[in-house]
Amino acid sequence: MPADHTGDTPPERTAHDRWEVARPRDGTSLDGVRMAGYRDRTGGRLDMQVLPQPAVIVVIGLGAGPITVESPSGHRPLSALVASLSPGPARIRGQGVECVEMALSPRAAYTLLGVSPLELDGSVTGLEDLWGRHARLLREQLADTASWQERLALTDGFLGRRAAGAPPMAAEVAAAWDAIVTGRGRVRVGELAASCGWSRKRLWARFTAQVGLTPKRAAMLVRFDHAARALLAGERAGDVAVACGYADQPHLHRDVQALAGCTPGALAGLTASASTEP
Repeated sequence: MPADHTGDTPPERTAHDRWEVARPRDGTSLDGVRMAGYRDRTGGRLDMQVLPQPAVIVVIGLGAGPITVESPSGHRPLSALVASLSPGPARIRGQGVECVEMALSPRAAYTLLGVSPLELDGSVTGLEDLWGRHARLLREQLADTASWQERLALTDGFLGRRAAGAPPMAAEVAAAWDAIVTGRGRVRVGELAASCGWSRKRLWARFTAQVGLTPKRAAMLVRFDHAARALLAGERAGDVAVACGYADQPHLHRDVQALAGCTPGALAGLTASASTEP
């Protein structure tokens, strides 16, 4: 959570000091799945701005209180949630946060969620709304397990069982997504369609249904992700615009404003942790 998100933290308390972070020792058994466990050592209040990224985020809260994500689609306190692959500024709030977080590539999300990503309609959804009692049982098992490695292994095994026999993403759609990622968002939809032997219209429809975004919007998100990382690393906006394939600096400004809700300069000033009130 702290490595991929942004917020405001007093200088005397760094993200490294605040967060206990655990990752699977041997990775995960499924392609396109990143997983980690997070615990706020301070037990304090979390109020964090989060940036859009090219992944579906699943969070299973293990603390006593709910986690609330506020986004353009509204806000809802949840013990476990799915944030769909939909660009837009958001904030996450909670108290004494402890959770398992999964970042799913669109290919993994299509297999694991059990619904078309398009049905999520750019919203934050309760995990039980998608996985029913299985989500509740998994959360209870994780809460009853003390070791982070056991928790992560339990989650990995659960995902593996969900993936068994689930329909895969169409090979042509998966190839188009991979091309967008490899090209860092600098691709043309017509070229994507030609490479997979489909018409532009067919690719647009199938890609949108299985990824949850149009190819153009997906490319915009992937390009923004690289630009945001560069800005957070301290690179100048003009250099970032050129390196990430924007037409000019105003083009970068428009995309950052649309996806992060702030200017490139404000985004560059964000730190990699969150405010606390122990």
